[in-house]
Amino acid sequence: MDYQAVLTEVWDAVLPVLGQGRVATYIPALAAVDPARFGMALATVEGDVYGVGDWRVPFSIQSISKVFTLALALSRDGDALWRRVGKEPSGNPFNSLVQLEYEQGIPRNPFINAGALVITDRLQRLTGDARGTLRDFLRAESGNPAVDFDAGIAASEAEHGHRNRALAHFMASYGNIEGSVPEVLEHYFWQCSLAMSCADLARACGFLARHGQRADGARLLTRSQAKQVNAVMLTCGTYDAAGEFAYRVGLPGKSGVGGGIIAVIPNRCALCVWSPGLDARGNSVAGVEALDRFTTLTGLSIF
Repeated sequence: MDYQAVLTEVWDAVLPVLGQGRVATYIPALAAVDPARFGMALATVEGDVYGVGDWRVPFSIQSISKVFTLALALSRDGDALWRRVGKEPSGNPFNSLVQLEYEQGIPRNPFINAGALVITDRLQRLTGDARGTLRDFLRAESGNPAVDFDAGIAASEAEHGHRNRALAHFMASYGNIEGSVPEVLEHYFWQCSLAMSCADLARACGFLARHGQRADGARLLTRSQAKQVNAVMLTCGTYDAAGEFAYRVGLPGKSGVGGGIIAVIPNRCALCVWSPGLDARGNSVAGVEALDRFTTLTGLSIF
């Protein structure tokens, strides 16, 4: 298949929707990004990479980081991890406090903010440096040693992260945060501030297309664990729009409010698309459209 030609056709098709949606304003450092930017990259399981538009421009990965922290924690902790976080869609906004009250401090899934805080807490306990472990992993898998945090965005998130503080303290009251709440929050804010390009992210999530095998051939996850991560991405990766995303795109995916979305086609490739204009549920308008067009043009999906 001529992936470069497909990506070019997708780019042409999404031009009419570029600029639609609104950039994330509750993190002020993200508010100045042009909503009409667009990039898309595809990395095959063999390591070939194709791209269009702004596919080499770094952007704030935000909640996309949650996929990688989940994989890193799962690789070390195994099934014990699932005793502290669920696998079900939430049906509520990604920063909601409501369900934690009913479910006694156990987040519905690892991709809402509460669940991601639990995963970061566990990774910190397992490694002693959650954010450094994540950065080193992403540098290795992307092949880009320049992947790094954006200190300005991390500071902005820390300054305006009142809801995340509330989530962490609430879970700590149920014993579901083991470490220091300020320490967990610091690592979480830094992990969300990582800046990567579409090319970097498409390469970095290739291990999920290779059933848990890293770029160097070493195994991060068992096949079963890779299946688990992909399954939770499909059902929970785009917040309370996961059903619509599965319906339109038909791939495991994970979005971030920086405008990025990653998606996985097992045995074939991984994709990343970036466009900062978001819909009401926090997903990139042009990004979802691009992935919809891609699967329609190619006939590639998990269904």
